[in-house]
Order: sequence, then structure tokens, then C-alpha cells
Amino acid sequence: MTKNVVVLGSQWGDEGKGKIVDLLTERVQGVVRFQGGHNAGHTLVVNGEKTILHLLPSGILHPGVECMIGNGVVLSLSELKKEIELLEQQGVAVRTQLKVSGACPLVMPYHVALDLARETKRGQRLIGTTGRGIGPAYEDKIARRGIRFADVLDTDHFSEVLQENLDYHNFALKNYFMAATFDYNQIYNEILELADNLLPMIADVPMLIAAHRKQGHDLLFEGAQGTFLDIDHGTYPYVTSSNTTAGAACTGSGLGPRYVDYVLGITKAYTTRVGSGPFPTELTGPLGDILVEQGREFGATTGRRRRCGWFDAVAMRRAAEINSLSGLCITKMDVLDTFDTIQIAVAYEKGADNFYGRAPVKPIYEELPGWKTSIAGIDSWSKLPDKAKAYVKRIEALLEVPVVMISTGPDRKHTIQLAPIF
Repeated sequence: MTKNVVVLGSQWGDEGKGKIVDLLTERVQGVVRFQGGHNAGHTLVVNGEKTILHLLPSGILHPGVECMIGNGVVLSLSELKKEIELLEQQGVAVRTQLKVSGACPLVMPYHVALDLARETKRGQRLIGTTGRGIGPAYEDKIARRGIRFADVLDTDHFSEVLQENLDYHNFALKNYFMAATFDYNQIYNEILELADNLLPMIADVPMLIAAHRKQGHDLLFEGAQGTFLDIDHGTYPYVTSSNTTAGAACTGSGLGPRYVDYVLGITKAYTTRVGSGPFPTELTGPLGDILVEQGREFGATTGRRRRCGWFDAVAMRRAAEINSLSGLCITKMDVLDTFDTIQIAVAYEKGADNFYGRAPVKPIYEELPGWKTSIAGIDSWSKLPDKAKAYVKRIEALLEVPVVMISTGPDRKHTIQLAPIF
């Protein structure tokens, strides 16, 4: 039976999805990235060598696997070209493996300027965006004035819509934000030059996916960010500008909903988030500092320090329902090696029904003993200490979702496989 497996973040992103997609790519014929933009950073470590991807699907390091960027991704042509060239220098034949949907909206230079200007104007109330122009690009898409990748094939049409967009956005930059405006000729020539380099990879991604399915191929669908950064289901307004939950795998790629076979949620053994917004289990003292240091919790895209806290089973139960998780992968278990005790939030004092409310909630914790020994690099369940096994089993019981994988280090091989996915 064909397996279409969706891999997504179950928290606020940064859970280690890239590593898991890279690992599972050994079993598939194609990998599809279905939302987000170059605001996402997926870190892969293979034989000790680190690769950070922002737009390219995390299966790109596997020769012969077709990697697709779906229509739900907003595309910076300059960043895509830069990423391709970087991997080509490492000997990766990106251009023979990569296909890009012509329906991808383009992230334009004025989107970046608007993103930065808005965050500056918000002052203390800033969202904490990456400043990469992702939100404004999605806004233009929804407003039906966005410029798509395929639009540059018709230079007359591209010229017309670019001028309309510049008239609109330059007015806001100049008169509302008091910021610099953009020159039409400069952007027109820049985009056409970039597109000339990248258009050979343009494709009808939904029909490519259909062809793979009809041939009985296994496919991975890779999400960016995490469940609680979803524009509809996250901690609004401190969210990203796309849908990061399982439903977006279909809308952002063109895969029919009936063809999703398995949804794998990725979660850290603790919780992190970047940027502003609610974080019930956040640790702001020395314990949080330990998690940051031992987990190397700095963003792959921005380098920003991540906020860290205990595992939040209340939020994760919601993530399991919203995404209809089939199984769970727990990453960064080894980061908890030194703790005497470990806490899990099992309830909120004011109840979980006010998740979308503005009032802060106070977690109710359950305490478990730490295992106090290194599990870094362990690749077998039998080698885990009993207390580490008990922690995994408790999470499994609280979420009512089977744990099928455990990551004990950054490298591809530092993984315990508890149940087959394919």
C-alpha cells in the first residue's frame, strides 16, 4: 500500500523535523515541502557534517529522490538560488532532483521592507517575526495581488502586476512607515534574472504527486514551524502567516485528503518557542538556561535564543487532536540527561478551554525522576535507562499517541525506531 506520510511540528517549531525527514527519506521516492518560506530552518547532521536548509525539502541530500516545493510555500528566488548553489558546491545535484510549483507566491524585496517596518512600528508589541517578508507575501496572496513564480513566464503580465504592487506598497512605505521605497526597473530586472536561472525547475507539483501515487511510490510531506504557530490554531497573533497543521499538507501540496496515510508529529522532550507570545511552561531562571545551553537552543534561521520550558502535555494533547497524529517522535531526549527531576505539565489551573484567551494560564506539574546518565547517541530502546523509558511511557499515556521514534542526538544515526512507519 502506498504510504503518504506527513511530518510536522507539534509545538512551536524547531522540534527537529529536518533530521527526521532526512532519515525517513531513505524509504521514499519523493519529498514535498508544503508551507512556510525561508523563515524556516531545518538542520541536518550526517556523519557529523551539518547542513542548514531554509526552502529546500530535507530529503535533498538523498540522490535520486524527487524533492518538490508545493504551492503553499512562499518563495524567495534569491534565497532559493543561494541555497541551491551552496549545496551544489558540496556536490549535491539539486537541479536534477528539485521541482518547484509555478503557483508559489514570490517573496519580493518590498515584502521584507514591510515586515521590518511593521515590527519596528509595533515597538514593545512586536510579533517576533524573522523579518524575512513571509507575512506580507502571504497577505498579498490572500488579497489576490500576489505575484506567482509562473507569472514571470509572461513578462508583459509580470510587468503590469509588479507596477500595481509597487504603487500600492510604496505608498504605504513612504506615507505610513516613513521608509524607503523601491524602484520598478531594479526589481523587474532582478527578478527576471533570478527567474531565468530557476525556471527550468518549474513544475505542476500536484500532478507530479498524483503520478507518484499512481506508480505506488511512498512520499513524505514536510511542514515548517509547528502546530501552535498555525495562523488559525496557534497562539494568535504570535503565529506565522500560514497553516502549519496537518490539513495544510493537502492544501499546500495538492495531495487529496483521502490519500494521507500517516501523520507523524515531532516534539522535543521539553518545550521551546522563538519570538513573543504565550508559553505556559517557560523557565526563565537557571533551569531554562541549562536547557538553552545543553540543547543549543538558537534559531537556525535567525540565531535567536529560544525560550525553553518543561514538556506541556496539555498543549500536546490539543496538537494530537488537531493533527490527528498517528505517531510521535520525541527529539532531544539527551538534553535532559543532567536533571535530578523532570516536570510535565498535565493540566492548567484555569482549564485548557481558554487556550485562545488572552489571560495567562498556570500549569499543574507532575514530577518524574531524571535518569542522570548520558543517553547521547543511543540507538536502541533496550539501552535506555529505565527512568528514561518511564518518561517516554508517561508522555505516551498522557497523549494517547504511540511514540514510534526517539532522537538521542543530532546525527541521522542517533535515532531509536520503536515501530515502523512505512
